[in-house]
Amino acid sequence: MPHLTSTDIAGRIEELYGAPLADLEAHAQDQPPGMLSALLGMHDDLALAERSIDFYRDHLARLLHPERQIGPHEVSHLLDGARRLAETVAVRDVQAKSVAAVLQSLARVPAPTPAPPAASPPVPSSPLPASSPAHSR
Repeated sequence: MPHLTSTDIAGRIEELYGAPLADLEAHAQDQPPGMLSALLGMHDDLALAERSIDFYRDHLARLLHPERQIGPHEVSHLLDGARRLAETVAVRDVQAKSVAAVLQSLARVPAPTPAPPAASPPVPSSPLPASSPAHSR
């Protein structure tokens, strides 16, 4: 399964529900919990993990700047940053895989087609004239 970003997931949710994500979030607030709120929550978790990855990657890049000296004190910060980065990557991967699997199992239901106009009820035939009983001889 290809790696999906929160932007990809947002696009798939919008496609599935036929509305922009902001509108769907506003709509979900007024509804009881359901599939839409679950998908939106999964999307938020994925987006948070992606922001965390960016943060820890930038943090490590600052710590590893070529002009910066790395002493014993910095080593513990490097190890902690690397551990946190690995954790956020794992969370992102799990979130992306889970929400992609859920979205793959769902499909947009086509709008119902209007029912053809009901045929008018058959016109009742006029009653047959009552046959007169045959005369007995």
